[in-house]
Amino acid sequence: MKKLFILLFSFLALTANVKAAEEGGEFKPGDMIMHHIADDYTWHFADGAVLYLPVILLDNGNLEVFSSSNFYNENHELVPYNGYAINHGHIIRVNEAGEPLEDHAGLYDFSITKNVASLLLSVVLLMVVFFVIAGRYGSNKGKAPKGIQSFFEPIIIFVRDEIAKANIGPKYERYMPYLLTVFFFIWFNNLLGLMPGGANLTGNIAVTLVLATLTLLITVFSGNKSYWGHIFATPGVPKWLAPIMIPVELIGIFTKPFSLMVRLFANITAGHIIILSLFSLIFIFESVAVGPLSVAFAVFMNFLELFVALLQAYIFTLLSAMYIGGAVEEHDHVGDLGHGDAH
Repeated sequence: MKKLFILLFSFLALTANVKAAEEGGEFKPGDMIMHHIADDYTWHFADGAVLYLPVILLDNGNLEVFSSSNFYNENHELVPYNGYAINHGHIIRVNEAGEPLEDHAGLYDFSITKNVASLLLSVVLLMVVFFVIAGRYGSNKGKAPKGIQSFFEPIIIFVRDEIAKANIGPKYERYMPYLLTVFFFIWFNNLLGLMPGGANLTGNIAVTLVLATLTLLITVFSGNKSYWGHIFATPGVPKWLAPIMIPVELIGIFTKPFSLMVRLFANITAGHIIILSLFSLIFIFESVAVGPLSVAFAVFMNFLELFVALLQAYIFTLLSAMYIGGAVEEHDHVGDLGHGDAH
């Protein structure tokens, strides 16, 4: 099935390239790659198969709702509409001549973009899958799991035993809903992003920022007396070092979720760029010899990305559990000067 997706993607890319050549255009790999990994007001599945998403604007209190198709002409070129235009992926105000205005105060964009639509799709998918699993647990009490329940149960148990219990300890149960949600949310969206026409949701830094912020907030608000004692009065450290240690510890609180945000964003985006770059080699060199080689490497990268999709979900969940575990753990510092690194 995966090879079928890859061949389909190659065919669609080839079709788009041939059409561009017929129109006298030039294949630009950078534009093609950015088009696939960036957010957009349309969802482009293939050449000629485009889903135009709703544009929702709040302009100085006035609600404007219309289809993004109004921003495109018959040749799929961007054009102004009703005093607005898309400029570098953002909607701005323009004058009657279509020239950008300097004042954009009071213009708020609540449009359903490709990433937002993909987010809603993944949420529906997650809810359907886990409501079905919850129903099976209720109807199959005392029986061996079957079907979809038998597939997901070992993964759920792994997250519980090897991630939550091992890193948080006795208080793990209250954090299980978050850890399971973030694990499957990242994993599902990583897989959806590998499908032809899929959105690069987990490769969007705004999405990874929100996930990392949630981990930060849960960690901070779960912090006990021992955790904050490490921050403002590190055990075993001379008091005269406090002006140096306290800022360092406070910075450490924010660098941990920052690393979560960047790691997920960079790994997923880099994988997509590499795969698309390999396909681009076919059209750059226009050689029969390069084609099979590029496809072979792209197939290998796709299988590798399947592993990375699961690995990144695991790493994000594991590190989140470690940070939360450090905040709720009760430390014993008697005669232990190095235990303060545990958090």
